[in-house]
Amino acid sequence: MLGSPELGWLVARIRAKLEHGERLDGTVTLVGATPAQRRAVARLLGRNPGRASSLTVSLPAVATELFRAAAAPNLRAAVEELGGPVRDLAAERAAELARWGDALGPMQSSPLAGLSWYREWLGVIRRDGTVTRLIRQGHSETLGQATTVLERLPTGPDPATAVLSALAAAVTGDERGLSDGPLASLVLRALAIREGVPAPVSREAAQALWSAAGLVGDDLASQVLVLNLRSGGEPTGRWLTEAADAGQPFRLTLRQLIQSPILPWALDIFVCASSALVRAAADELGPECPALVCTEGEPSVACSRVLQAAVSSGSIVHWHADFSWPGLRSTATAIRRLGARPWQMAASDFQAALGSGGEPLKGRAEPSEWDPRLAEVMQRAGRCVGEDRVLASLLPDLALHRRTG
Repeated sequence: MLGSPELGWLVARIRAKLEHGERLDGTVTLVGATPAQRRAVARLLGRNPGRASSLTVSLPAVATELFRAAAAPNLRAAVEELGGPVRDLAAERAAELARWGDALGPMQSSPLAGLSWYREWLGVIRRDGTVTRLIRQGHSETLGQATTVLERLPTGPDPATAVLSALAAAVTGDERGLSDGPLASLVLRALAIREGVPAPVSREAAQALWSAAGLVGDDLASQVLVLNLRSGGEPTGRWLTEAADAGQPFRLTLRQLIQSPILPWALDIFVCASSALVRAAADELGPECPALVCTEGEPSVACSRVLQAAVSSGSIVHWHADFSWPGLRSTATAIRRLGARPWQMAASDFQAALGSGGEPLKGRAEPSEWDPRLAEVMQRAGRCVGEDRVLASLLPDLALHRRTG
């Protein structure tokens, strides 16, 4: 009686009322009904519904006809027979709100809740539907896991989580839990907000964010090149001191730094971007060269660990990088995170370096807040200058700070 296509609208209206908990003692109206829809209603109710542009149907009359024909005891039974159980939207909404509370409660009470980037992340994933989607898909635990991962980043009390797989296993029980999927996406979005960069859209961008957070896929692959970094701590600190006494460069792995933390002794630590400067300093100054740490481009997690340990022990970091947009970005990050002092990174230094040549300036422009003119001059010149072209000006500075005694 209600199963014809011409009465589909009527069944849909009845179902909608039932789902929203509305009474079925009134009428429903269809504007612009077709002749076929009018004939279907006439057959159902046994009377002509008229010729008006709107078609109005009494729901009690429909229920009566179904009961008389023994087709269904009531409208609910009829609708469920035709299209399955009627949803209780109010109950579903209440349950969803309860799940929201269960999922968001621990996130909102996290120790990170006092940080602006974390609050911004929570607001973003709530507004864009991420929270709702995960809850409805039955993945509300992913939200809590994301917060736990952020709480356990290497700046926290457990340095062993610097290896991505170890952190994933500790939080999810699966070493690949942060390789991809919704959990990795959630955490990376938070890290992007924290670092002030767009959410990653490539594997390379994601890897850069993990590195910025102090996480690596392989604690042996993450290394840092140093010269004369005398340190305490056994055995790694002893190895560094022995290499420094010989004036020889030394490569440290993140695994060594995790297993045997170091305590650098140098009052001043100079940071460079090119291994060419390390080689030249070792050749010319040997053991007398001040402590030198080489980023070899983008600082690795191992490099960040060394510099954080140095700052914690009272060292002052003097930072030099390529005159490029990534170089300006790394310098700004070092100033923000380490309190670093720019070392020959002023506009006048760049103008002097231009005489040695350079390459076309590429990529997204970056500011130089420590010397706003630097970024402006670089933009006008349209050139970048690598550090290996300015060794002649950096080596004398290192000589002035040579170690005595």
